[in-house]
This record gives sequence, C-alpha cells and structure tokens, in this order.
Amino acid sequence: MMEKVETTPQSNLTDRAFKVGLFFKGFDGLLETLGGIMLLIISPEQLNHLARWFTQGELSTDPNDFIAAHILKTAHELTGASLIFGAAYLLSHGVVKLVLVVEVLRNHLWAYRALIGVTAAFVVYQTYRMAVKFSLSMLLLTVFDLVIIYLTAIEYKKHKLRQEIHAKS
Repeated sequence: MMEKVETTPQSNLTDRAFKVGLFFKGFDGLLETLGGIMLLIISPEQLNHLARWFTQGELSTDPNDFIAAHILKTAHELTGASLIFGAAYLLSHGVVKLVLVVEVLRNHLWAYRALIGVTAAFVVYQTYRMAVKFSLSMLLLTVFDLVIIYLTAIEYKKHKLRQEIHAKS
C-alpha cells in the first residue's frame, strides 16, 4: 500500500513561496553570471562610459541621486585587480546559484542540502559585511536568503520523505 505525503493549504503556499524564491535566486544567479562575463569583456573605460550614459538622465534631474552616484563611483573604482576580483566573484556566485537552482528543480536531494549550505555561507559573509558597513540592501538580501534557507529545508524534508516512501513501495 502506498502512503501519501499530506498536502495542506499551508503546505501548498510554502511550495509556491519556495518556487518563487527559487525563481528569484536563479534570476539573481543569471544576472551575476552575465555581470561577471561583462566585467571580463568590457574595458574599464567602456564601463565608465556605460555608467555615465546609464545615470545621466537621473543625475540631470537630481545631481545628488544616491543610486546614480553609487553606480558612477563603483564603475570608476573597478579597475585592474578589483575588476578581475569583481568578475570572479560574480561568476562564481552566479554559476553556483544557477547550478543549484537547476538541480533542486530536478529534485536532487544533494542540491537541497548544498543550496542550504551555500546560502548559509552567503548569509555569514553578508552579516560580516553589514557589521563592517551597514547597508539596507544587504539586510534585505540577507533576510531573503534566510527565508530561502527555511523554505529549502521544508522542501528537502518533504522530498526526502517522498523518496523514502517510494523506496519502500
């Protein structure tokens, strides 16, 4: 006799929240990967030109715009070794996230554990960065990652139970 894993409205909501979170995690991984590739193929001069072009409209209406000024400052600081570090950082994070999201979607149990571990490592690093210099965006990212860890743990338990039930039948 085959046992069923119980599904409740709360369980369905958790499943949907997990899938939405995975989508955002995968999209973030894709953007990081593309950003890392761009940093490798675009020269610092081109990057500065692109940042100026991207922010000129906003800065013309508000010369003190925080985000536009931050984009320009960051683009100006990305040269030489910091450019290579930025590219390696974005590529490594992006590729790892993409691989883990794909493998979780393929229901590989090891990927659930790996996603939890990698995301926990990101949380530790992000917490360190916030301790050095607080950032609201880093706080929001950290909260998002903690939610992803929680939802992944729930989904991992459900998939592990399903596998155990399937193996017994």
